[in-house]
Amino acid sequence: MNSSLFNAQILKPAIINSFRKLDPRQQWENPVMFITELGALITTLSLFSSRATWFEWQIALWLWFTVLFANFSEAIAEGRGKAQAESLKSSRTDIRAKRTQNGVTTEVAATELRKGDRVICAAGDVIPLDGEVVEGIATVDESAITGESAPVVRESGGDRSAVTGGTRVISDRIVVQITVEPGQGFIDRMISLVEGASRQKTPNEIALGLVLTGLTLIFIIAVGSLKFLADYSAGAAGQDLSGIVTIPVLVALLVCLIPTTIGGLLSAIGISGMDRLIQKNVIAMSGRAVEAAGNIDVLLLDKTGTITLGNRMASAFIAAPGASQEELARIAQLASLADETPEGRSIVVLAKEKFNLRSESLTPHEAMFVPFTAQTRMSGADLTNSDREIRKIRKGAADAIEKWIKSLGGVFPNEVHEAVSAVARSGGTPLVVAENERVLGIVHLKDIVKNGIRERFAELRKMGIKTMMITGDNPLTAAAIAAEAGVDDFMAETTPEDKLKRIRSEQNGGHLVAMTGDGTNDAPALAQADVGVAMNTGTQAAREAGNMIDLDSNPTKLIEIVETGKQLLMTRGSLTTFSVANDVAKYFAILPALFGILYATSGEAHGPLEYLNVMRLSSPQSAILSAVIFNALIIVALIPLALKGVRYRALPAAEVLKTNLMIYGVGGLIAPFVGIKLIDVILSIWIGA
Repeated sequence: MNSSLFNAQILKPAIINSFRKLDPRQQWENPVMFITELGALITTLSLFSSRATWFEWQIALWLWFTVLFANFSEAIAEGRGKAQAESLKSSRTDIRAKRTQNGVTTEVAATELRKGDRVICAAGDVIPLDGEVVEGIATVDESAITGESAPVVRESGGDRSAVTGGTRVISDRIVVQITVEPGQGFIDRMISLVEGASRQKTPNEIALGLVLTGLTLIFIIAVGSLKFLADYSAGAAGQDLSGIVTIPVLVALLVCLIPTTIGGLLSAIGISGMDRLIQKNVIAMSGRAVEAAGNIDVLLLDKTGTITLGNRMASAFIAAPGASQEELARIAQLASLADETPEGRSIVVLAKEKFNLRSESLTPHEAMFVPFTAQTRMSGADLTNSDREIRKIRKGAADAIEKWIKSLGGVFPNEVHEAVSAVARSGGTPLVVAENERVLGIVHLKDIVKNGIRERFAELRKMGIKTMMITGDNPLTAAAIAAEAGVDDFMAETTPEDKLKRIRSEQNGGHLVAMTGDGTNDAPALAQADVGVAMNTGTQAAREAGNMIDLDSNPTKLIEIVETGKQLLMTRGSLTTFSVANDVAKYFAILPALFGILYATSGEAHGPLEYLNVMRLSSPQSAILSAVIFNALIIVALIPLALKGVRYRALPAAEVLKTNLMIYGVGGLIAPFVGIKLIDVILSIWIGA
């Protein structure tokens, strides 16, 4: 779902749409560019009613270019979304479905299905519409949506029951209950969301638009009064400025002074923010959600799968009195040879790493492996040696092993009891290992915190974002994991009601909250959160409650979503700062050109306002035309930045503002001086030639 900034498939439609967007009904949605287009039209019409010069025709031409370049920036941003939408549309085919009613199965078109219908999907079948698995288990190919080729498991009940229309069943058979009407499925919503033309303006965009409109009205009044001021001043000085202060020149001044740069790029910035999330395989249900992500200051994160890897791993061997660590490791490894769980595999690996122990090769007649059950809460193996003696080795929960040891007539050492308690207090899980009636020690299992997560939380803290871990673990375990991960706060033994209550509490305190979830029990909290990111693998209820959907179902993605939202706000703020600062320099280009000869004394070619010509531009005409050309070209130059976004920095808001003022504020002041002077030199050479 990724597309480059500029390619033939996007460029050609964007150029065509740039002209289509000249329709005043579309331009009206952007008041700044509507005024620019109106000015270009007035200038063009004025040229036909008088003996216009080539200089005035060039002004008109570059005014139209200014409007077209602004339209082009928006069309490019929309084109990227439409290209992504077209790839989704091409993946849709006419699907037939096996609808089952009252035990009777009939084949119908997917368009005939209705919400509540049940369909049978076997291996090779395409799931016709969004729904939930109500019977069976199957692997499903969701690469058309997520881009991930590996199939995923979908099963009835639990939090992995949602399926998406257009995906294909790879193996087994499931019964799916349809949860949407035709045309309202997930892919249909994705298509409408990624098409930039359907995107609604966000509250921040509307507010900034009102500010820009207000500035534009002020400059209209100011420039409109200049003609009267020029006539009065020229009359008082006995001069004639009518050949200089013309309609094309006044319109050029207006367009250069109003915030056309940000006005032309504002829509593209908003659209590209959603595009960047799409490239991360996240669908935002609205631009408002993306902006909210940028303003988030509280993050609620599930422990398992987000902060930790989700699988407990062996981290240490703690030997009992009379046993060595190497002996404990060897027996624990033997007990884990048939254990295919991540915990069991990690014990084998740890024994190899610490003591270079290789897994023993056992023939079936030498060993009978004992699987773990919920009743026994332990696993292991019964090994038979050459003397037909049976060695029973077990690993499992402390109380289960203690009961088993005592049944064999053995004694469970107090030192092992103390070690079990110490591991539990540290947030780990103790597995006791025994051989026959002898306790060898314990294996310390711990939930491994993801690499780099502590540094990510430190970055978020710099930005003023509070992180909170949510877990069903007991408070001791939760506190240990929270300390290792570096989160600011945690909630232990959490219920869905606790999550909802905490979100409301934070919001009542003036905070904006983001969270992830995948289950039906997460739906109330996802709906309440300012940014609720639902996992695509989750239930339909969770997906409908959230305002974003992560197609990769990666809970850690929430951090990237916040960073993307921040980048959107930073980009808009940076380019607004640049645009406003940009306009200041244009005063020094056009005003001296307009009034440079005003109040010139006898024998002098220039008046006192010529001192404002700090750029030493070659002529009034060149100065005005250079400013207009620069004003148009700077929009094109900033399109890549608007689409890619400014470089993300994990800094507090005050430092971001300071950096923006230094880079884009000062840059916005300097760039026009350099650019206009360079264009003036080129024009002078061209005209002279």
